[in-house]
Amino acid sequence: MQDNLKADLTAFFRAHADQTYTVEDISDALHYHGSAAFKLIVQELAQLERDGLVQVTDRGHFQLDPSQKVLTGIFHGNDKGFGFVAYDENKVEPDAYIAPDNTMRALNGDTVKIEIVRAGDPRTGKGPEGKVTEIVERHYEQVVGEFMQTDDDAGYVGQVRLTDKKLLKYKFYITAVGLKPTPGEVVTAEITEYPNDAHPDAMVGIAKQVIGSVDDPGIDILQIVYQHNIPAEFPEDVMQAADEIPDHVLPEEMQGREDVTNQNLVTIDGESSKDLDDAVTVWKLPNGNYHLGVHIADVSHYVTPGSLIDKEAYKRGTSVYLTDRVIPMLPRRLSNGICSLNEGELRLCMSCDMEIDPEGNVVKHRIHPSVMRSKARMTYTAVNQILEAHDAVTMDRYKELVPMFEDMGDLHRILLKHRKNRGAIDFDDREAEIIVDDKGHAIDVKLRTRGLAERMIESFMLAANETVAEHYFRAKVPFLYRVHETPDGDRVRSFFEFLTAFGINVKGDPNHLRPKMMQGILKQVAGKPEEAMVSVMMLRSLKQARYSDQSLGHFGLGAEFYTHFTSPIRRYPDTMVHRMIHYYEDHGINDASKQVFAPVLEEIGVHTSEMERRAIDAERDTNDMKMAEYMADHVGEEFDAVVSSVMKFGMFVELPNTIEGLIHISRMQDDYYEYVEKYLALVGRNTRRTYRIGQAIRVKVIHVDKEQSEIDFELLNPEDAPVSDLLPHREHRSRGGGRFGSNRNNQHGNGGHNGGNGGNRNHRNGGNGGNRNNGGAGHRNTNNNNTHRSSDHRGNAGNNHRNSNHGGGQHRNSQNGNRH
Repeated sequence: MQDNLKADLTAFFRAHADQTYTVEDISDALHYHGSAAFKLIVQELAQLERDGLVQVTDRGHFQLDPSQKVLTGIFHGNDKGFGFVAYDENKVEPDAYIAPDNTMRALNGDTVKIEIVRAGDPRTGKGPEGKVTEIVERHYEQVVGEFMQTDDDAGYVGQVRLTDKKLLKYKFYITAVGLKPTPGEVVTAEITEYPNDAHPDAMVGIAKQVIGSVDDPGIDILQIVYQHNIPAEFPEDVMQAADEIPDHVLPEEMQGREDVTNQNLVTIDGESSKDLDDAVTVWKLPNGNYHLGVHIADVSHYVTPGSLIDKEAYKRGTSVYLTDRVIPMLPRRLSNGICSLNEGELRLCMSCDMEIDPEGNVVKHRIHPSVMRSKARMTYTAVNQILEAHDAVTMDRYKELVPMFEDMGDLHRILLKHRKNRGAIDFDDREAEIIVDDKGHAIDVKLRTRGLAERMIESFMLAANETVAEHYFRAKVPFLYRVHETPDGDRVRSFFEFLTAFGINVKGDPNHLRPKMMQGILKQVAGKPEEAMVSVMMLRSLKQARYSDQSLGHFGLGAEFYTHFTSPIRRYPDTMVHRMIHYYEDHGINDASKQVFAPVLEEIGVHTSEMERRAIDAERDTNDMKMAEYMADHVGEEFDAVVSSVMKFGMFVELPNTIEGLIHISRMQDDYYEYVEKYLALVGRNTRRTYRIGQAIRVKVIHVDKEQSEIDFELLNPEDAPVSDLLPHREHRSRGGGRFGSNRNNQHGNGGHNGGNGGNRNHRNGGNGGNRNNGGAGHRNTNNNNTHRSSDHRGNAGNNHRNSNHGGGQHRNSQNGNRH
């Protein structure tokens, strides 16, 4: 009750910003009655006063603090003209609904200032309503698209055809200033005029760059790269700086480093990987413990603070892994050359040597710079052939290393058991591999296999990341951590209530959640039809992993300390971690050395987290587009599928290869289907046929829009659906569509036929998926896109494992944002 009361009070004062109220007035307005409720209101008002949200007048009345009258947040626009503004970073207060006349023509993603004009109603679930008073910062500064000339160019030289779903309602005119593109060329254009009263449905801009022709192979992905403002090429001066770095280790660079060239160090990667940034070794110790050595390319030796390469790497933040190419963080001369731990080559490293007991505890460790030489460039396939298939030919080829690989497998099983015992959450980490032909056209989508070798390397990288994080936390020095905070109590409580509806009992306090509680829930549903549904809802209840200068633990891993140490070629935070390790070793730990990094780490954490988010969005947009391209060749074909999500406007379904699409409710012609939110189910009013997450169905592909990454399915054999008694009384029903037309509850935020966030685009990872309106025009669902399915110990910006290098660079597996 108290959490809701705070939100109700805050919304009430914001909606009546110029008025004062007694406690009795507030109690009556919010319908909180009784002595207990009165006492809670007094307590909460006192807290709000301490927080600076309200102030007390000379007469003892309460009013909104003047500083709180104007709020700042992100505008989330809908193509029907209205929008929502997320202004509470803590997600306690519901987002404000903005009517079409009150948006100031803000575009999706703009940072705006708003005033609350109407309080929310907690009894009906409606959030507050506001109006935009100022557009503080524009989200879109440029657009990308095909240049064309038509009879409707309004006196301009032509138009750019926009494909971004949030901009489809606008025309974009190109002025005579700047480039004069040829029709059919794909251009970037700087926005000089945003929608206004003179041209409410148009923007104007200057053509800045031609990036290719509409018919060029790969131009579809390149457009996504530019849409996300990702640098596609390195500046010439950065390339020149990279060329000046020697391609071999110099004798003087080995001074002060431990020589580990005599150890059996191997790299284990995908067949086509060219950026080999970690090598490992394992051996049994006489006392029964294991020695684990994790040796990481010392990128920070070559990428020095403030250098041209460093500034460019910081700007990029991470490498970006797209279907058929990699946009690297570092020039390839470094990433595939001197920083890559190539077999037989002398290389500089940062090493983490650990002694691990049979229970998986790290009992001793050393972190130090070193020089190494890889004994073998192993592949996941070869190691799996040794450890899983026991292939005689492969084992004979690597007979000198086989005993070590067997010890590695044993140590991995120890570490895995240790993580599970402390409550690490093990989500389904299925990941798609998109195969393209030489023109970049998607010709197959299949599940990526992940064997013992991949999981083994994951265990070793996690151990190193945790060990480094704890070491520097104990040293009490400024440091950069990878954090995944404990979920908010309110979200967890909602998740537990959802579970109760399915007969899943959870013991524990949502406000004092432990990872083991979540792990226990997944164990309860393992192998059951509701497993997928519970996993999805659990993901939505969790927070995003991010970088921080504070050690806040990693909830998903059940780890008290965690950082990113193991992938400096493709993640700037890892490079920064190596840089700090060097500095503290060279200058000691004292007040002076602490002040070198303390002022900048918070900003680095925020920036690199944002760049990771940008990379994830681009990767998902690319994957969704390529999956749609693949399915366009299969229109009319039938597939087995599973219901992956249920909404008011229909249901998303997933094929065995992870491709996802929408069955709109208007296509469910056998009955009038109603959405039962409590059970996340669509139920036929007459037949009681029921569809829920995790349910197996048969579908047919009926329409594909590659540009919008939308795949539409039709439901086959509805008579095979199970029936239920989930429909509540009529007055509580949520209207469906069925044969009587499209979903009438789709007026706010579900985006028409392919409702929500681009229809089926980006839906699979538990994002907002079209459910902005959850109970009326004043409330936007604020679920995050959670990005922590499995650990991101190595690979792009934190992905859990690596895959083959399709683009001749450093492609490591990153298809579904599986990032701790």
